[in-house]
Amino acid sequence: MHIDLDIYSPVHQIKAQLFDERGLSVFIKRDDLIHPIISGNKWRKLKYLLKKARAESKTHLVTFGGAFSNHLLATAGAAALFGFKATGFVRGDAIDNDMLFMCRLHGMNLIFVDRDSYRDKPALFNKHFADDDYAFFIDEGGASPEAARGCSELVDELAENYDHIFCACGTGTMAAGIINGLQNHHSHTKMHGVPVLKGGDFLRKDIDNLLLNNCEYHLHTGYHFGGYGKTTPELIAFIKNFVAQTGILIDPVYTGKMLYAIYDMAANDQFKPGSKILAIHSGGIWGLLGMKNKFD
Repeated sequence: MHIDLDIYSPVHQIKAQLFDERGLSVFIKRDDLIHPIISGNKWRKLKYLLKKARAESKTHLVTFGGAFSNHLLATAGAAALFGFKATGFVRGDAIDNDMLFMCRLHGMNLIFVDRDSYRDKPALFNKHFADDDYAFFIDEGGASPEAARGCSELVDELAENYDHIFCACGTGTMAAGIINGLQNHHSHTKMHGVPVLKGGDFLRKDIDNLLLNNCEYHLHTGYHFGGYGKTTPELIAFIKNFVAQTGILIDPVYTGKMLYAIYDMAANDQFKPGSKILAIHSGGIWGLLGMKNKFD
């Protein structure tokens, strides 16, 4: 099957009294609307990896993620849509949850591995699939130059210029791709990444490794709320209010933290009046299924 998918990712303005008071225009690019399963940056990250797999006559996608991984689900959905077999290595003890149910429903075989073994993903791949000539390695989160290339195309879709662009950072691939896209357009837009992991400064090295040229960008490492997949009552309250006020679903793992950062920085006058700010909704809504108890 030919690998192609039309991108539908509109830009909507976020109206809020805070932004009016500070003289800011804030918008959100709705990558969550690209596809119901291969949502947000997942499609952008997988696009050229899938084309590479097809070009190399690979038919079996092998990838990695945690028990609530949006990447695992997106890969399972892409495999089903485009006629690949799929295997996912899952970090941690064998469990059943809504996300893994969805992965299995899309035909993905799941292999649970302990956390120590999970750290060496190439070794896991070789242990299980060294003799499978049709197996294709996809790193956790899709991190790769191909993924960065797919993410860079987001900039091509922008009909307007912005003073600032924000995205959440897990592997840093999305941020690197957008930076490359901005450079391709010789843009002076300031790029901001919001690491969702504790101690997110380490992402700078991963981002730099994927950049076409060195350049300045900003990492805001104080909005992790305890670490990956961690939340606080303050973050949950923000998400509840944002969804109720805008009708846009966001998750506590990625986009919720990134948007919180924008609101907090606006409240602390870190943007010049008149600034245009674009937030990237990177999908991840299915992750809400694993965090329902946080909203009680």
